[in-house]
Amino acid sequence: MRPAPLNPLTRAASLRALARTSPATPLDVLVVGGGVTGAGIALDAASRGLSVGIVEAADWATGTSSRSSKLIHGGLRYLEMLDFPLVAEALKERDLLLTRIAPHLVKPVSFILPFENPLADRVYVGSGVTLYDVMSARVGQKRAVPTHRQLGAAQSQERFPGLAAPYGGIEYYDAQVDDARFTQALVRSAVGLGASAANYARVVDYLREDAPAADEAGAAGGGSDGARVTGARIRDEETGAEVSVHAHATILATGVWTGEQQAAADADTGLEVLASKGIHVTVPRDRIDAPARVGVITRTETSVLFIIPWGELWLIGTTDTPWREDVGLPLVTATDIDRVLEGANAVLERPLTREDVVGSFAGLRPLLQPVDGTGDSARVSREHAVLEVAPGLSAIAGGKFTTYRVMAADAVDFAVRSRFPRSRSRTEDLPLLGADGAQLSASRRSLVLANRDLRAHGWDEARLDRLLSRYGGRLADLFALIDAEPALACPLPGAEHCTAAEVVYAVRAEGALHLEDVLHRRLRLEFEVPDRGVAAAEVAARLVAPVLGWDEDRVAEEVARFTSVVDARLRAEAAETDAGAVEAVAAARPGGGQGRRVRRIARM
Repeated sequence: MRPAPLNPLTRAASLRALARTSPATPLDVLVVGGGVTGAGIALDAASRGLSVGIVEAADWATGTSSRSSKLIHGGLRYLEMLDFPLVAEALKERDLLLTRIAPHLVKPVSFILPFENPLADRVYVGSGVTLYDVMSARVGQKRAVPTHRQLGAAQSQERFPGLAAPYGGIEYYDAQVDDARFTQALVRSAVGLGASAANYARVVDYLREDAPAADEAGAAGGGSDGARVTGARIRDEETGAEVSVHAHATILATGVWTGEQQAAADADTGLEVLASKGIHVTVPRDRIDAPARVGVITRTETSVLFIIPWGELWLIGTTDTPWREDVGLPLVTATDIDRVLEGANAVLERPLTREDVVGSFAGLRPLLQPVDGTGDSARVSREHAVLEVAPGLSAIAGGKFTTYRVMAADAVDFAVRSRFPRSRSRTEDLPLLGADGAQLSASRRSLVLANRDLRAHGWDEARLDRLLSRYGGRLADLFALIDAEPALACPLPGAEHCTAAEVVYAVRAEGALHLEDVLHRRLRLEFEVPDRGVAAAEVAARLVAPVLGWDEDRVAEEVARFTSVVDARLRAEAAETDAGAVEAVAAARPGGGQGRRVRRIARM
């Protein structure tokens, strides 16, 4: 796998490669949707040696895949539903990510589940978590995470002083990840294996040709009669230019936009996906007294609530409420924030208030509804399904972040089953870009800091550890930028926990094309700093301007656009209802093209 950068030059090259396809020389697979599922599909197909293209209407992971709980977990709650195969599958994927696929991005984290009943919970929950540990064991392999332990009241207080657990609790392990960065790493890994990838490349139509009387899709028993989908018409959202991309198989991995894309393809069958909103807030670490790598899980009336350590913050969520507004614009309301704080305060010694909230974000879970029974369907679990919605066009929906790789393999198996019946997924043994060099010993970290004189720029081992957990072996790329321009080692004004080099690297190697891409999905300032990145905006815009070819007017436009998006979200947080939040955002929109840009805030 070559260390493929994503930048304006490589994006343009990918668009040219996609445009060179033809009915005689189509891609093997075209993926529509740049969230974790679509990116996983692109990597899976490319690793099989297939020719692959992936397009995304906005930025990589703009939607659900940057707005999750950021957990990699087996799904402890599914044990209550007796769905043992689903839990076993997710636990296997969790451990693969921790040990082999992405140890630089996925890290263990423990959770304390406080008991509500001193005896019944200790027996009931204890037996469930014991089974959870047993199901994650692999013969002849070292455990990826420690086993659970039961805690008395005094032990719980010692382990997590800020937790109100008068009956004690149980501590068990799962893992966490920066979801947006993980998705971007999948895309880069796919490109490193030869895939063509373009963000801000929107499908405006689907290509079709008349199907023969008994085409291969019909022979397989699936799809509707009539025209076969043979690719898509793509519009470059940066230039307005359009190209036709031809493909033997086109796969929709568009989450809550699945229905929209099926309609665009005139599909006469399809997957039904509903949107459920989940929100998270962040609060400063010093507001809750606990160690750095221990969190809390508890139940609320409507969902499971997590208190998750996140650097110098706590990430708290989530809710589970229906979303009936534009799926491209999920928003956090005052009611949402109050609900999350209420759930957290039920188990914390020291109550949190609205004044403690640093940031927030909302995401939409794509909840899969039963397939209507028509067409050639492969229901591969109770969480996700693949369906041929038209000849040559399949869709995958449902699932969760942890099992993205299984979903990707199922989608590719299904889409190429006629042309490549013996093709098998290879991603179980394929580390992502940066997985090498994921760890450095304490002595090695000190040596790196000393040799590069980084302490003079405010670097310490904690900063180096943060960067290793974001870049792994590709941290060498940041050092190369700093060697060429030492000032890039300095903290980013307005977001001092970040470095200027990270801003530049976001556009040179990670595919960011706009200021919001850099600050919210590469640096995560949307929920890591109180002003959501506004203070850092102008400095960041000037850092990326030479790479993206921005003049002074474009710099000012990007800063104004970014500030407007942040202001709109802050206005929404003052509203009580989803409809009121949407109205507040609409009122905050300036004229001109900004309206379209705001509507893309949460595009997959």
